[in-house]
Amino acid sequence: MKGYVTIPKSIYCKICKQCGSRPIIALTDSAGYVVKCPKDNAHYQTQAGLIDIEDWNIHNTILYENYKVG
Repeated sequence: MKGYVTIPKSIYCKICKQCGSRPIIALTDSAGYVVKCPKDNAHYQTQAGLIDIEDWNIHNTILYENYKVG
């Protein structure tokens, strides 16, 4: 068993703003689930508990004023 669940493409979720990967759902020890980047644990992950894709989407939004060209 791989220890995580891939989120189906039919569910809208933003890609990781640091590396561009689609998030996964991982089971933590006993605290519940987290939505996190599959590439690196240092990238953003939601608080342990319920599966919170909305929180993931909010934290992986690139704001216009922070957008860098080139």
